[in-house]
Amino acid sequence: MSFGPPVGFGGANSSTAARDAGLPHAGVPGHLQAEVDAVLAREPTHPDPAIRFDHRHPDEPPFTLRSFLWPHRWRLAGALALVFVESAAAQAGPLLTRIGIDRGVVPGNRSVLVTTFVLYLVFIVMAAVNNRVRIRYTGAMGEDLTRALRIRVFAHMQRQSLNFFTEEKAGVLMTRMTSDVEALSQLFQEGLVNFAVQGLTLAVITAVLIVLDPWMAMMTLVIVLPVTLLFSNWFRHRSDTAYGLVRDRIAAVLADLSESLAGIRVIAAHNRRRHNVVHHVNVVGDHKHANLNAIRAASIYTPGTEAIAIVGQAMVLLIGGKRVIDGNLEVGELVAFLLYLTAFFAPIQSLTQLYNGYQQGQSAVRKLRELLATAPTVAEAENAVALPPIDGAIELDNVVFGYDPSQPVLDGVTLRLAAGESLAVVGPTGAGKSTIAKLITRFYDPQSGVVRIDGHDLREVSIESLRRQLGVVPQEPFLFAGTVRDNVAFARPDATDQEVWQALIATGVDDLVSALPQTLDTPVHERGTSLSAGERQLLALARAFLARPRVLVLDEATSNLDLQSEARVEQALDALLSGRTAIIIAHRLATAMKADRIAVVENGSIIELGSHDELVAADGYYAAMYATWVSHSQVS
Repeated sequence: MSFGPPVGFGGANSSTAARDAGLPHAGVPGHLQAEVDAVLAREPTHPDPAIRFDHRHPDEPPFTLRSFLWPHRWRLAGALALVFVESAAAQAGPLLTRIGIDRGVVPGNRSVLVTTFVLYLVFIVMAAVNNRVRIRYTGAMGEDLTRALRIRVFAHMQRQSLNFFTEEKAGVLMTRMTSDVEALSQLFQEGLVNFAVQGLTLAVITAVLIVLDPWMAMMTLVIVLPVTLLFSNWFRHRSDTAYGLVRDRIAAVLADLSESLAGIRVIAAHNRRRHNVVHHVNVVGDHKHANLNAIRAASIYTPGTEAIAIVGQAMVLLIGGKRVIDGNLEVGELVAFLLYLTAFFAPIQSLTQLYNGYQQGQSAVRKLRELLATAPTVAEAENAVALPPIDGAIELDNVVFGYDPSQPVLDGVTLRLAAGESLAVVGPTGAGKSTIAKLITRFYDPQSGVVRIDGHDLREVSIESLRRQLGVVPQEPFLFAGTVRDNVAFARPDATDQEVWQALIATGVDDLVSALPQTLDTPVHERGTSLSAGERQLLALARAFLARPRVLVLDEATSNLDLQSEARVEQALDALLSGRTAIIIAHRLATAMKADRIAVVENGSIIELGSHDELVAADGYYAAMYATWVSHSQVS
């Protein structure tokens, strides 16, 4: 008989399922253990990263390649040293060829020829070894730079206020983190170093050409360089505009994709799939045309520089060949000059290709500079103090606020809640109910007036200390991809399983979790799509309960639920609200009636305030709402 782990709260789980199926319990099959150990032995160690995050917008210079790379200048200097050795070793070949021809082949000196051959091999090996070291070194440096940039961009997004995310499409922000950072990653790992390689190679070859034959070198440079520089300047202006447009177009592609994936249920329900495909074809087509503009510029520039190179080589062959015939130049020297001239144009052509990547990287830099220059509208004060443990007394003093400052949503709202008091906020759609909740949680700051908790102006306390004592349950609860435990313990990752279960029991969702295949370890799909709306809301309430907030904000937490789910959520709310100050944005009056007081909001002002009985007796706006609700309830 085999014994598995005890089945208690958890019910069936992966361990018992494996046991019942006759599979090994929580282990690797014996014949695979050696392979697993070998893989683990090769795994690098990854120490916990030291992450410093605060809510203040950093006082940094505008994001540029120079400002970003400056802290890594010594590593870049090491890369340049390797580049110098590589360029010097690679360019020894034509000189050795000249010596081999003029001192070995022409006079028939075999020892010189053999010595030249051996030196050739030595320099080839030196270049190959140096190239390997340089690629590994610069590759690791590029990955470190890319990692630092991704963390910087992600932390900057985390620092932003809510209006930043409502005004910008998710797909555009994803482009900044993916496509733009990837363009810079290619520039870090390949572009900058190759720029250095080709640039240094060009400088070395130019010096050697002048040493070999100053007259032919100057003639070649005077004819070739001005044309090449003018051509490159034209391409720089043309491609700069083209690649900037490409970055905008790929952002539109990802934004359209993100929106279509998020709204796929609505798209399917309204039979819009074909229309969405047509729309996406148009968006992708715009991206294609932007790329074609860049390609057209490159299609002129690249063959143009190649043609200039060929013309230059032909001129050297014609003039140098005549000098050899006249006896003014040795054959080996002409061959070396032609080899170096070929090598001279190779970096120019390589720089042409690299310039494409550089322009894309610069376009990405501009986009990231705009993003990183965006300061959060809800900023933490320089002298912000930590909010001490609060009782939960809330005060709004003559608050004026509008998402567009010229169009106030709240106009002179004054409101006071005692610690532990619950307030329901009701009113028509767009009256400003949710806005009051957003100001209390400091998702936004008022244009005028003050919001206080226990007498502390929210603008004078640190955001982290404030949010640690607030709990928010939105109308559409968001669950993250992970496990049930990950989502319930989201605000307190260090909570024990026992504390998680206590939160589940308190909110009446323990039976639901116990019935799941792996209880707390059951995977939750992205946005919680594997659960019903009621189940998601209950888990969100359990998450808020486990966070132990002193002030709780419920933003229409029951408005999208069926009656059975609403009844369960209402029971969970009773446990959650006990002893806490609560702001309840209520769509259904059944929820509002449980609050100590009710505030009626209309056109950005509180027009009625009192208990349910007081407002019904006043025979005003709320009494009319209540009468309508009662009549509908009797009909249903």
